[in-house]
Amino acid sequence: MSTDFNQHGAGPNPAPSQPSPAPASPSAWQTAVVERVTVETYRARTFTLRLAEPRPFLAGQHYDVRLTAPDGYQAQRSYSIASAPSHPAGIIDLTVELIPDGEVSPYFHEVVQPGDELEVRGPIGGPFTWTPAMGGPLLLIAGGSGIVPLRSILAHREAVAPSLPTLLLYSARTLEDVIYRDWLDALPERAPVSRAIYTLTRRQPDGWSGYQRRVDPAMLVECLSSLAKLAGDQPTEQSPLCYVCGPTGFVEHAADALLAVGIPEPAIKTERFGPTS
Repeated sequence: MSTDFNQHGAGPNPAPSQPSPAPASPSAWQTAVVERVTVETYRARTFTLRLAEPRPFLAGQHYDVRLTAPDGYQAQRSYSIASAPSHPAGIIDLTVELIPDGEVSPYFHEVVQPGDELEVRGPIGGPFTWTPAMGGPLLLIAGGSGIVPLRSILAHREAVAPSLPTLLLYSARTLEDVIYRDWLDALPERAPVSRAIYTLTRRQPDGWSGYQRRVDPAMLVECLSSLAKLAGDQPTEQSPLCYVCGPTGFVEHAADALLAVGIPEPAIKTERFGPTS
């Protein structure tokens, strides 16, 4: 779709506007200024936003973004927060994956620059969140851009509970599709009881010795064994808390596989989405 959006003075030279009252609740819209744009992969970028009104959030929550065209047409999408709640107050990271035929993601990738203003509201969401009081160990399972809220959980856990055993299983089509790859690869250096494992479902680099199939029960059994090794002498009687995020089919398949290997249903939290445009 070729709609040209023009929201809250977006562009390198924002038009002056009258100050508006601060939002009264997470359901109210407010202005956010783009401070930085980071290229994560060939089709994923992270937008660092400074909110007009800082709001505390939980790891795993998301924000809505609204774009408005000159003719009044509006498009709204939800994007998970990638940064940790311990991030500087009023600063959030939203990672947007490009959907070529979409309405919103091409605008982010082709138009939005530092200094632009966006309309956002949030934080939103509760069931798919983690706090240190919930404990662990943690088994995080991501499909594609489903890594985004799990990155927030990983970063928060690193800041507030670095000794909590945590394993991420990330399913991607190719190694080039792994979002935050450098950051994930360095997990063990920052916290020895954490690790990221990849399974590449479409193409693997030469010499690849990792997984190269869809997530299945056998893979999860091996991941649970690796998580137990990360725990070492820490008590591991309880099942790990499992977070699964990605496309609907991926989430349903992975959740069924977790049940098949004995993870109780109350220990499984899921977040699913269709194609984000």
